[in-house]
Amino acid sequence: MYSQRIVQRRSMTRILGVVAPVLLVGVLDGARLPARDGGQTNPWSMSEVIQPADLARELGKGLKPQIVCVGVEALYRDAHISGSAYLGPASKPEGLEELKKWAKGIPRGQRIVLYCGCCPMDKCPNIRPAFQALKEMGFTHLQVLSIPQDLGRDWVSKGFPIEKDN
Repeated sequence: MYSQRIVQRRSMTRILGVVAPVLLVGVLDGARLPARDGGQTNPWSMSEVIQPADLARELGKGLKPQIVCVGVEALYRDAHISGSAYLGPASKPEGLEELKKWAKGIPRGQRIVLYCGCCPMDKCPNIRPAFQALKEMGFTHLQVLSIPQDLGRDWVSKGFPIEKDN
């Protein structure tokens, strides 16, 4: 009886060791993540966030998702991600309308990467409205670029591909 319980516990431990991480990933992946400052809830899940090094690696391999800057024009002109389009700050009605106008002609399954880069992503006034607007339009392959500090520190200073308009 005692040895049977030990076998049962070991079996259960093995099962939980396999099943629990899978369940946890599934739960976290679909969860909407609160911003670090706790003030806002992000409209994206963990699977909808791409790290700068990963995007830079993709660009280096010739993969070309639609990349859209939804931030400040002066910062975009100074340095922006190679191949990205500028559509205006999504925190302003005219910037959000420009994004929606641009998006009308894009297939809903097209991969789109949004970024701002004016400030830390958890405080950014532009990225959430842009993401939410495109989600509401039915885009299914939408991502945000993780920018913990700003584009200068998280992209430019790392030597990732940039263009300048000035």
